[in-house]
Amino acid sequence: MTTLADQLQIEPNALIPTWFGVGGRADRLARPASPEQLRRCLEIDPSLRVLGEGANLLVDDDGVGELVVAMTDPGMRAVTFVPDSPRVIAMAGADLPRLCTEAVRRGRAGLEGLAGIPATVGGAAVMNAGGAFGQFADVVKSVRAFARDGREVVIPRERIDYRYRHSGLNDLIVVSVELELPEGDPGALRARLKDVMAYKKRSQPMSDRSAGCFFKNPTLAHDLAGIGAAGQRVSAGMLIDRAGCKRLGIGGASVSERHANFVVTGEGAAARDVIELMAEVRRRVLEAFGVELEPEVVVWRRSA
Repeated sequence: MTTLADQLQIEPNALIPTWFGVGGRADRLARPASPEQLRRCLEIDPSLRVLGEGANLLVDDDGVGELVVAMTDPGMRAVTFVPDSPRVIAMAGADLPRLCTEAVRRGRAGLEGLAGIPATVGGAAVMNAGGAFGQFADVVKSVRAFARDGREVVIPRERIDYRYRHSGLNDLIVVSVELELPEGDPGALRARLKDVMAYKKRSQPMSDRSAGCFFKNPTLAHDLAGIGAAGQRVSAGMLIDRAGCKRLGIGGASVSERHANFVVTGEGAAARDVIELMAEVRRRVLEAFGVELEPEVVVWRRSA
């Protein structure tokens, strides 16, 4: 008898869509419609890569050889608001901005500070997506995932190593996330969401092709006059700006004039332009301040 897992389709030489709009292709790409098909993907290639919204991703021009799994099928994007409960079950492919908006519409609090962050729920859980107004870890109750050998695990929040842009979940394949979103005042939640979005539109180049903040905000290892004290987390954008990198360009990639921690791509850009620009920005900030910037954007390269 044919099972749902057996119906999995694999597309050869497939486009990997990212917000940069540049980069290579996937030798193989699958769009699982269920957890069973996702597990089948792991059987095919335990080293597979998971593609979310592509908003925090740069793919090298040579593409990737591992199976790429895109969580675009409705079966992997469903969201369930449990009646008479703060519990929400979101599949890994669920769209985070839409979930934020729907939660606010229902008067459920906790996600309004994450408005405008382009991510899937699975990606947000792994990278602990967030910004100045909150982080995803604040609403996580548990994460359901597959280990690379196909074993299913459910990890409660207290066992997840959530820190700034970190979860420790990177070796797992997230299936779904249970969130805890208590009741709130719908009017106040809507106002908060609008304020967050207005702030982002004022301060970030949201209409340009970019992956959002390119580097993580670093914690200073030593005092820096006029910037901060040792142990303080400071703005990567400020360091990049003060290192003279604003509007710096290589090929079709450039540092945004509006926000120095955004790298944007233009006509004729290639992934190698972004990679070279990233290296040059890191070099200049290290030379100017002795601070090693760590990329927030994930770079996929073809394995040797």
